[in-house]
Amino acid sequence: MTQPVRLALVGCGRIAQVAHLPALEKADGVELVAVSDPSRAVAEAVAHRYGVASFTTDLARLLADETIEAVVVAAPDRFHHAITTEVLGAGKHALVEKPLAATVEEASALADLVERTGLVLQVGAMKRHDQGLQYARRFVTERLGAARSFNAWYRIGDLRPGIEATLFPRVHADPAARQTEAGFKADRRRYLLATHGAHVFDTVRHLLGEVASVVARHRDDGTDGKDHAWQLLLTTTAGAVGTVSITVDVPGVPSEGIEVFGSAGTVRVDTHFPFYRRAATVHAYADGETVVPELTDGDAYERQAEAFARTIRQGGRPVPDVRDGLAAVRLIDATARAVDTGVEVRL
Repeated sequence: MTQPVRLALVGCGRIAQVAHLPALEKADGVELVAVSDPSRAVAEAVAHRYGVASFTTDLARLLADETIEAVVVAAPDRFHHAITTEVLGAGKHALVEKPLAATVEEASALADLVERTGLVLQVGAMKRHDQGLQYARRFVTERLGAARSFNAWYRIGDLRPGIEATLFPRVHADPAARQTEAGFKADRRRYLLATHGAHVFDTVRHLLGEVASVVARHRDDGTDGKDHAWQLLLTTTAGAVGTVSITVDVPGVPSEGIEVFGSAGTVRVDTHFPFYRRAATVHAYADGETVVPELTDGDAYERQAEAFARTIRQGGRPVPDVRDGLAAVRLIDATARAVDTGVEVRL
């Protein structure tokens, strides 16, 4: 029997506690053996909750443990480059939360480092592992024909906090760290585009290939700065043209999806809030019929951890890989530049 991959988790904040830790507890092929966080209290609480024997505030100490094979990097994105550089430098594989890095330059440096080391770096765009999106990808490849146009949307509704309060476990937090993070997230225009754009741009590329150009507009509610909207027009290298809408804190429920129109078919993917742990709902039309597949394995975070372990043990390309992560960061940057300049940005 193949031995499970011995994993450590670096960064025990909110996304780690509500997404990665519950997934790692269930996932086949992995064993969580250590956690690290700048807050000793948080690291200890997380280790106790999940029965992890080792916890530390010292990243170097964790990486010196030769029995640890791989690391999940769940720290805030401004730390991704520095932490992941240390992880790869210590000879360990990495699963890095999206976005891959805070800047194009940092993401490019990580891509170069992966090429030099030959280690596995998988980006935590977990929706690639959603059964519904995987079905849609096969449909696009096999039955859609040439992609001609598309519409993608990512809406954070004002009902989301209440939904999260219902679904999330209790989160252990350090008050000082929470205040520091709130300060960085106060630049909502930068933060929201990066954290949500990383998902939608990866989905667009996954289904439609590389993006050649971006036209973008942005608006916000100047009264409190909460309501933000980006409207984009993208053209792919294959010639498809489509729109992307990213809206945050608007009235209503969260909603995310993409619709792709081809020469021989159409596919629509409605992606559910991931903590419902439901596979995306797919409507795939071709040859006079619409197929709605019944998909039951709905924990994309668990599926991404299992895929990471399989790649380490069996080889092959991680999904998504470091180049996919770099492409998403480039699209985030291109969108910001298109907004700032008011002109089309070519990639």
